[in-house]
Amino acid sequence: MKSARFENSYVIGVISVVLILGSLAECRVPSSIKLNNFDYPAINCRKHSAVLTDFGAVGDGKTLNTKAFNAAITNLSQYANDGGAQLIVPPGKWLTGSFNLTSHFTLFLQKDAVILGSQDESEWPQLLVLPSYGRGRDAPAGRFSSLIFGTNLTDVIITGDNGTIDGQGSYWWDKFHKKQLTLTRPYMIEIMYSDQIQISNLTLINSPTWFVHPIYSSNIIINGLTILAPVDSPNTDGINPDSCTNVRIEDNFIVSGDDCIAIKSGWDEYGIKVGMPSQQIIIRRLTCISPDSAMVALGSEMSGGIQDVRIEDVTAINTESAIRIKSAVGRGAFVKDIFVKGMDLNTMKYVFWMTGSYGDHPDNGFDPNALPKISGINYRDVTAKNVTIAGKLEGISNDPFTGICVSNVTIEMSAHKKKLPWNCTDISGVTSNVVPKPCELLQEKEIECPFPTDKLAIENVQFKTCNFQSSVF
Repeated sequence: MKSARFENSYVIGVISVVLILGSLAECRVPSSIKLNNFDYPAINCRKHSAVLTDFGAVGDGKTLNTKAFNAAITNLSQYANDGGAQLIVPPGKWLTGSFNLTSHFTLFLQKDAVILGSQDESEWPQLLVLPSYGRGRDAPAGRFSSLIFGTNLTDVIITGDNGTIDGQGSYWWDKFHKKQLTLTRPYMIEIMYSDQIQISNLTLINSPTWFVHPIYSSNIIINGLTILAPVDSPNTDGINPDSCTNVRIEDNFIVSGDDCIAIKSGWDEYGIKVGMPSQQIIIRRLTCISPDSAMVALGSEMSGGIQDVRIEDVTAINTESAIRIKSAVGRGAFVKDIFVKGMDLNTMKYVFWMTGSYGDHPDNGFDPNALPKISGINYRDVTAKNVTIAGKLEGISNDPFTGICVSNVTIEMSAHKKKLPWNCTDISGVTSNVVPKPCELLQEKEIECPFPTDKLAIENVQFKTCNFQSSVF
């Protein structure tokens, strides 16, 4: 039986999703657009402003606005060295293909503004495969550009007053299921080789695949997002920092068909060659619903390394696993110095899950001697209810996972629990005050697992109060 607390939480979550999607269906395009002045929080403010309709855009949900978005951003890019510029997307439904951002730029979606991703493949430029992956995730060849894309940028902001970006992903999911893809599906937002990124205060729904994908980038803040996809949609990860440094992910609500958050750094020999780790990452106040995947995954593509990840005050409801570490022979690199404090879990298959046999490879060129080093994995202050398996921790036979620490954990098993709540092979570590009793490879010891007391540099970044004034541009 599910607990009353879970029933209430789950119902509230479903009602919230219904209300959000209902509001999208009911929004109307105004007969004339007149914008009032408004304030919003951002890492940087802009001197110049324009409205999307200044460039001929039509928000009727049918007119294609790709040229209008590109024209607006090209025009506003001239102000990069003169205080920057912001593009306001007003209420309406703005159908568009892929478009590229510029530096010192803010894309702002007003309340009741909806950007709709086109389902015409010709509106999505083709890109080369990512160098740290060596091939596309859906197909060996290249990939489609994301709906909102940027590369080699400095100081770029995508934000709003809870405006919406709808990837209209059903077209792409159908092609994926029918195995009709020759290129990898587009992400919703991808920023590459960039610095100072803010993505905040938006509702993102129905991405063709991953929603938010910063890669080879640094100094990133992702906060206040509501991310929604059907729980059976393929590969709709919520937030995937990939070979990124100094990342702050806070106050997000995610319903997903895949991992709510997945930290990555490249795939087998390609990730090893690029050698860019994901590091100095903090995740706080996340709520996740993902019945078939993880709240936070580390890997499985981790061949550039993952280190110094801090996760605290997170909630998972009806989710397959909490923090999942995925790796395999051939990955190389490391996952180390991972700190988790304060997990509230309800209706889970696994609480603790690690595997060294996630054997999905880009090709046969991986090095079988490239063994991942998994060490320094710390969990504390966890409550979980209605759990099937407390822990499944499987290292690699000649490459054990070491330095695992688990303390102050209470797990209430479900009526359908496995006979043995813990299953451990090729791992070592310690536990303290953990119920039910862990496997023998995790020795009991009076200890409180560590959590860093210092702050990452990205935590010290403060938002400014910025504004839009219709007379500025």
